[in-house]
Amino acid sequence: MPSELATLGGGCFWCIEAPLLQLQGVESAVSGYAGGAGANPSYEAVCSGMTGHAEVVQVAFDPAVLSYHDLLEIFFTIHDPTSLNRQGADSGTQYRSVVFYHSEAQRSTAQAVMKEIATAWERPIVTELSAAPPFYPAESYHQDYFRRNPGKSYCVGVVAPKVAKVRAKYAARLRSPA
Repeated sequence: MPSELATLGGGCFWCIEAPLLQLQGVESAVSGYAGGAGANPSYEAVCSGMTGHAEVVQVAFDPAVLSYHDLLEIFFTIHDPTSLNRQGADSGTQYRSVVFYHSEAQRSTAQAVMKEIATAWERPIVTELSAAPPFYPAESYHQDYFRRNPGKSYCVGVVAPKVAKVRAKYAARLRSPA
């Protein structure tokens, strides 16, 4: 079965990329931008909030190992889908919760997962669900950021707890250490 793509945003892309990279079936996770105006936006332009792009991660995954449904369930445990345009201290539309679907099957699955998880939250799910727009990879220094910068304060205080949560909750789904 060929790889599928998932394009997901839930705050800072480092916080989505790092937890997902440890899962069996995830072949790659690329931090980038999607859902705004203009081609090839820079990090600075996206951070200004003026382009409308979200920080996202484009995940290539093997659906025979990790279904899209299960990938979304994990995604929804590593960010707050009830927080509009904000995750923790990061605020602005660039940090919105968003699922950009690549097929009608993905759209339908995302709707079903969002309905399933809604009962676990006290507030309504505000995750945007839209057809996948063009994806622009972020600058190279953003790629695999957590692995390369584990001691940076943002990684220690924000990314590491999300990685630890996935390791604890989804231990059976983790890839074997290299």
